[in-house]
Amino acid sequence: MSGHSRWSTIKHKKAAADSKRSKVWTKIIRELTVAARSGGGDASGNPRLRTAVDKARAANMPGDTVERAIKKGTGEGGDVQFEELVYEAYGPGGTAVYVDVLTDNKNRTASEIRHVLERNGGKLAAAGSVAYLFKKQGVLTFEGGDEDRLTELGIELGADDVRADGGVVTMTTEPGAFVGVKEALAKRGVVPSAGEVAMVPSTTVKLEGKDAAQMLRLLTALEDHDDVQGVAANFDIDAELLEQLTA
Repeated sequence: MSGHSRWSTIKHKKAAADSKRSKVWTKIIRELTVAARSGGGDASGNPRLRTAVDKARAANMPGDTVERAIKKGTGEGGDVQFEELVYEAYGPGGTAVYVDVLTDNKNRTASEIRHVLERNGGKLAAAGSVAYLFKKQGVLTFEGGDEDRLTELGIELGADDVRADGGVVTMTTEPGAFVGVKEALAKRGVVPSAGEVAMVPSTTVKLEGKDAAQMLRLLTALEDHDDVQGVAANFDIDAELLEQLTA
């Protein structure tokens, strides 16, 4: 999972650097709206909404923009309907790719996602073809963290697992426990370099050379699509190669 964890850290850094781009805010606004629609507008009782609000704050989104998005979700700010979809695909080197989407036009989105895949060495797969290779988990990533200290905290706070690989420590939780663990860590002065509820692969495929480069191009192209909220893939790329490809 090392390559996957490192990519998670890298993409969060890129998202922070691009936080003023309207595309980043658009994705967060959609997530705020859908989270409020599905679980209510009170972030304290809606973990999905709380996570979306944290993303909005990290992206320096104005509070009134956050509030408007939440009100749209609860029906106070107009009728906005987004459909939640999942696309399963095969990527370079036989990797499995899982794409979460929020769209107001699924026919358009399906065509565009297919096009992105085909241009970058991937192809759509039938429903259920790769989903079984992933599990939804809360993932907290720490660069240069003290593994022993984080392991102790993970046990204390009820995390599922804590692993270290090449200076990167990854703590996983149940999805519903993610917000609580993250907040408890913050109270102890421990802040992750990246954190999200995501689909985590149970097994990985080692990629090198052209397959590795093409995999990262595919992930970047998918994540750059307006309707895509998250992408997971079961690749593993050596840390040194990953740094070269993302430099």
